[in-house]
Amino acid sequence: MPLSGLQIYKLLPQTNCKECGFPTCLAFAMKLAAKQADLKDCPYVSDEAKAKLEAASAPPIRLVEIHGGDGRLAVGNETVLFRHEKTFYHPPGLFLHLQDSEDLQALGAKVAEADAYEADYVGIPLRLDGFAVEAASGDAGAFAAAVSAVRERSQKPLILLAPQAALARAGLEAAQGTRPLLYAADGENWEAMAEVAKSADVPLAVRADSLEALADLTQKLAQTGVEDLVLDPQVSGYLDSLHRLTAIRRLALKKNFRPLGYPMITFPGQAQGADELLLAAEHIAKYAGFIVLDHFDQAELYALLVLRQNIYTDPQKPIQVQPGLYEINNPDKDAPLMVTTNFSITYFSVANEVEGSGWPAWLMVADAEGMSVLTAWAAGKFDAERIAKGVKAFNVDDKVKHHKLIIPGHVAVLSGELEEELPGWEIMVGPREAVDIGSYLKAMWSAS
Repeated sequence: MPLSGLQIYKLLPQTNCKECGFPTCLAFAMKLAAKQADLKDCPYVSDEAKAKLEAASAPPIRLVEIHGGDGRLAVGNETVLFRHEKTFYHPPGLFLHLQDSEDLQALGAKVAEADAYEADYVGIPLRLDGFAVEAASGDAGAFAAAVSAVRERSQKPLILLAPQAALARAGLEAAQGTRPLLYAADGENWEAMAEVAKSADVPLAVRADSLEALADLTQKLAQTGVEDLVLDPQVSGYLDSLHRLTAIRRLALKKNFRPLGYPMITFPGQAQGADELLLAAEHIAKYAGFIVLDHFDQAELYALLVLRQNIYTDPQKPIQVQPGLYEINNPDKDAPLMVTTNFSITYFSVANEVEGSGWPAWLMVADAEGMSVLTAWAAGKFDAERIAKGVKAFNVDDKVKHHKLIIPGHVAVLSGELEEELPGWEIMVGPREAVDIGSYLKAMWSAS
């Protein structure tokens, strides 16, 4: 169980040296207990105490990382059951299931299409995370060729679905230079798979049809020295997924049950009688770390990626865009100048409407700490002083030759204050809704 601040304090040197950045060892201990400090900040802690504290402070769900040629994925290390308690940190990876029994040319084309997929969501690029290659043929040579074919067309992380040691070694050799997830050890092959995973220093998935069997296997594997494990509880549908995945998460977090304190992998396309898209969505919310999809469909993948982005966005830190002066439709010095906040949804709502209207325009994005227009104004984060500061900081005078600034209609009250902050400028009150920007510019804008 996690140690309390007082228990941690008893293991510290109690010198109050302040070298950790805190006034007393007790204050440092309290921060350690709250996971707001790092043990390495104490230069005088003994080796014995360090071992005890590190064991007690280890995250309830182990962080497991895999990587390809140019991409990394880390899952686990979560600390809460529900996002509103704190936040979720490491989004689950979405992988496309491939088989080595496919024609290599067709396999390569499928990989190239999926690898090239990218969607823009309020300035955030959304992509597939990697590929899960299955040794369906049972032939080590065919499996190695398939892994090589995938790597020729994508540098994304891999999952190697090869439950036999010989197949696993062939796949790992073809994936040399990367760190894939090896799938899977079970009650019959765990010793051989442990040896392969340990020698290659790659994480190993463990599968069993009960939580008791899973826990037994992870303890055996941990004793062999394989520390990076991933659990496959072999869920079979909506209700079964909810029960098993939640039970594992709850046991790891609430009971600090170390044998189940690992990320999980699921295969929603293989559940009988369940829709792959719906089940994958459930697995994103509750609580998979790796999700292997049988089908690649851009519309369905986009829906899953957006869902994942929303769930794994810190609710206390709104999605923001970088403050600055943005060009839309290649504006010149006579183009209108508008201002809005750096809340991403607000920015993209305005930018998309301006772009769709065909008007060339300059859009100045003020730093409002990621709040929408009305929220930022009410909080004092979008006021005349900040807007005027942005005009100067972003060198607006170098971009436009007129002195007209269009502000959102919801904050018309700022017009008088802005005229005081920006002498010689004309402050125009724009529409209250972004959808009306095109008609507003057509009716109201003139640079003269």
